[in-house]
Parts: sequence; structure tokens; C-alpha cells
Amino acid sequence: MTQPTKRKRDRAATRAALLAAARARFALVGYDATSVRDIARDAGVDATLIFRYFGSKERLFEEASRPEDTEPPVAEEARPADVPTWLLEATLRQHLPGASGGHPLTTLLLSSGRQECREQLNSQLSEMYVRNLEQLVDLPDRELRAELLTALLLGINVSRSIAHTPALTKACVDDIAPYFGQVADVLLGTSNATAQTSAPTPPSSD
Repeated sequence: MTQPTKRKRDRAATRAALLAAARARFALVGYDATSVRDIARDAGVDATLIFRYFGSKERLFEEASRPEDTEPPVAEEARPADVPTWLLEATLRQHLPGASGGHPLTTLLLSSGRQECREQLNSQLSEMYVRNLEQLVDLPDRELRAELLTALLLGINVSRSIAHTPALTKACVDDIAPYFGQVADVLLGTSNATAQTSAPTPPSSD
């Protein structure tokens, strides 16, 4: 009798399933309260595969808490207001259709009792948020302005994914964007730049 052929495991699909399960678990309860068995069970595979594909729980956490995008996808000719909007969308990404697991910021916040997680959170906020916002400011206190807007984005994430405040949790990007845009205009000074760009050219007196 012919022996049935064993199906080959799809390495890429298994790894992606483990990573998605890890993102969801870490963003739900943090690093310390998550076990490799929890992650493997959620992904529907054996726990030994975590060590095969990632080496350790620590390495899996590092990858799960890393943002997928680090640069705003805007062209040089894009309006300055596009960058804050992109960062707002990135902050809300765990609630968007097709999102895989929890948001990296939530993961790091819930695990911030660990020094390495605090350092990673600081680095991620600086590199992904503050740096991109600072480039838009040509006013005094540019770093403070960028950090204040970053703090607002972080607060939005906390309200939605940890505190679950009702209005913010229900709101979508389009609901939040007009209010966030007004704050961004004030802090970054982009309202004047936008007004100057869109203002009609006065008629010639000749």
C-alpha cells in the first residue's frame, strides 16, 4: 500500500502566522504575561517552531514590536500636512482592515516595565515620529513642538488600545483627522505655509 505523502510545511506562512499571533498577544497583555505556548496555540502550530524560526521569545518580541513602515510615503512635492496625516494613520493601523496583530506602540507600552522595552519605545518614537515631524518645523522650539504632537499620537494609541475610551475607540481616521490636523497646524506652523501655497496670485496693477 502506498504511504500518503506528507504535506510540506509552508515556512513563510507559518512564520507569518506566528508573528501575527505574537503581535496580538504582546499588544494584549505585554511581554511578561505572554508565553510561547500561548503564541503557538493562537497560531495553531507547535511551540518548538517559535525557536526554529525566531530563535527565542526575546527575538520574536523584537520583530513583533518593530513597525512595518518607518518612512512616510510622501513625495518631495507633497504638502507638509500629509506627513502628520500619515503618522496618524500609522498610529491607528491596528484598527484598520487587514491589520496583522496589535500595534508596536501598544506592545512596547504594555512591556515598558522592562528597560530594553523602554529604550526601544524611546527609539521608535524618536525615529518614526519626532524625526519626521521635526523636519516640517521652521519655528522656535522645533523639537518640543514635534514631541508634543508625538505625545498626542501616543495618547490616541493609549486611549484606543489600552484604556478603550468610547468615543476615540469608535472613531475612524476620517473622524479624528480634522481635529488632529488643526493641532498639527498650530504646533508645526503648517497652516501659514498651506495658506501661502493655496492663496491666489493677486492681479497685476499694470
